[in-house]
Amino acid sequence: MTFSIVARDKTTRYYGISVASRFFAAGAVVPHLAGQVGAIATQALVSPIYGTEGLSLLRSGVSAQRVIDTVVARDNGSHSRQIHLIDAKGRAAAFTGDKCIDWCGHLIEDNVTVAGNMLSGPQVVDAAMETYLANSGLPLEERLLTAMEAAEAAGGDKRGRQSAALKIVHDEDYPWLDIRSDDHAAPLEELRRLHAVAQERYLHFAELMPTRENIHGLLDRTEIDRKIADLEAEREKAGRSSASFATPPS
Repeated sequence: MTFSIVARDKTTRYYGISVASRFFAAGAVVPHLAGQVGAIATQALVSPIYGTEGLSLLRSGVSAQRVIDTVVARDNGSHSRQIHLIDAKGRAAAFTGDKCIDWCGHLIEDNVTVAGNMLSGPQVVDAAMETYLANSGLPLEERLLTAMEAAEAAGGDKRGRQSAALKIVHDEDYPWLDIRSDDHAAPLEELRRLHAVAQERYLHFAELMPTRENIHGLLDRTEIDRKIADLEAEREKAGRSSASFATPPS
């Protein structure tokens, strides 16, 4: 029902997952991530337990392949499930059950995995992987979105489109970016809009949030406010409107 990409940026060691599906709110159940721990996508006849318990295993130092071996071995429904993940050392692993609906399969490269089921063909995961690898100069979130757009252009989910999501973690357990389009005719296009909205204000305020290293966060917002004001002025000068649907400030 789904195609997704799981990746770890080798330089920053940040993790990201993007998913798209002809299924409502795929972003609610497919991606599971934690900073400095790893990232897991669970799909097909989805089992969120693969994600929650998989992260617990990763936190204890278990390898990506051992996570798969563990969650699959005890599950009588594993034949209809997919899981792919990357652990804290950048090791990737994937599993596609033999009863997942065609086309189904996965690819693994250094610090990135792609998997899908109910797809129009293998060209979908091929396009996602090739595009991700070809865009190493982009930020992680841009690489993931670009790869997913290539996969959609190659045929995507053979049933159509409904939802998509993008989730990124830096060094914390909470996400740096978590955007979803749960019920939309063009969900990846909607993700692009949401990402543009996030860049206007949200991601700048994210710099103020408390972290493991600084439990207080940044308490002086002067520089962030200046940056946002400069970006708004630049956008207005260029004649570009905001990507947001929010009402004007009162």
